Amino acid sequence: MSSLPVRAPLRIGVVGAGRVGAVLASALRAAGHPVVAAAGESDASRGRIAALLPGVPVRKPSAVARACDLLLLTVPDDMLGNAVSMLAASGALREGQVVAHTSGRHGLAVLDPATALGCRPIALHPAMTFTGTAVDLPRLAGCTYGVTVADGEHGLAEQLVSDLGGRAVRVPEERRALYHAGLAHGANHLVTLVSEALELLSSAGFDDPGATLRPLLEAALANSLGQGDSALTGPVVRGDVETVRAHVAELAAQAPDSLPSYIALARATLDRVVTDGRVLPIRAAAIRRVLDAADAGDQLPHPQP
Repeated sequence: MSSLPVRAPLRIGVVGAGRVGAVLASALRAAGHPVVAAAGESDASRGRIAALLPGVPVRKPSAVARACDLLLLTVPDDMLGNAVSMLAASGALREGQVVAHTSGRHGLAVLDPATALGCRPIALHPAMTFTGTAVDLPRLAGCTYGVTVADGEHGLAEQLVSDLGGRAVRVPEERRALYHAGLAHGANHLVTLVSEALELLSSAGFDDPGATLRPLLEAALANSLGQGDSALTGPVVRGDVETVRAHVAELAAQAPDSLPSYIALARATLDRVVTDGRVLPIRAAAIRRVLDAADAGDQLPHPQP
């Protein structure tokens, strides 16, 4: 199998110029790898190519694949397998070509049609959230990449990550979905949670709920990253049954869409603090009854003063 030296500049082609693809291609270009072509169908994708990859021609995916040494596939997870199969069947891929995707969920198996043709497969997922603008470029410094590669390809993958300014962490093929679930649960669901909190404070009369939440959330995040669930505070950890009762009653009346997530997270918090003895069993049982009643839609008695 022919291959390129690890440190040789690679002609980059990107298929799927979404929020991730255009940014990573721009970063690789800045590191000395020429971007020779990009594929993007939507107006938003073409706008990103124009903004982040000026001068790079927009081509069909098969033309992009034929033109490059490193094909960067940054399409949605559910489209990735079909994209690889179509490019392989079209004859656009060749032996020795590097074919990399940025999916967190997928490993190397999804690239099997390319691997069968002698391509060098790499799963290269940045553990970062993207806007698809130049704002993302400095955020890549120090970013962790979940990498899955075949034997003998670690050097190439680590060099690409280094060129992106990041840190490579090897993820076994069978652990990719678990790895990605951890990231999605921690980051994507955090956005949902914070959005609900902003809405609740706005409903409570705060003109700038973000200014109120920012220092609290930054401190909570820093504490939890450093201390794990030892950083937990609040009414569940204190065993404040009546405060939890007041919360769920008000949410049921004023913000019912936020009630299910509050109940789910309160239960998860309760499980953690009961296990290590921070909440007495009798208080934990009382909080659980309050949560169960709210979940069932039962009428809750007015909280005691």
